[in-house]
Amino acid sequence: MNAAELRKLSAEQLKDKLAESRKELFDMRFRHATAQLEKTSSLPATKRDIARILTILKEKG
Repeated sequence: MNAAELRKLSAEQLKDKLAESRKELFDMRFRHATAQLEKTSSLPATKRDIARILTILKEKG
C-alpha cells in the first residue's frame, strides 16, 4: 500500500495492518532461512511498509 491509501485508514485499522505486516515479515524470514522464499525482494518491501505504517501512526498521534 502507498502512503495515501494508508492515511485514509483509521488508527485501529493501521494497528491491525501493522500486526499483519509484522507477522508476514516473520513468516518471510523463516521461509528465507529455509530457502523456500522465491521472491526475496519482498523482504525489504515489507520492511518499508512497516516503516510507512509506523510513520503514519505517529503523524496521527
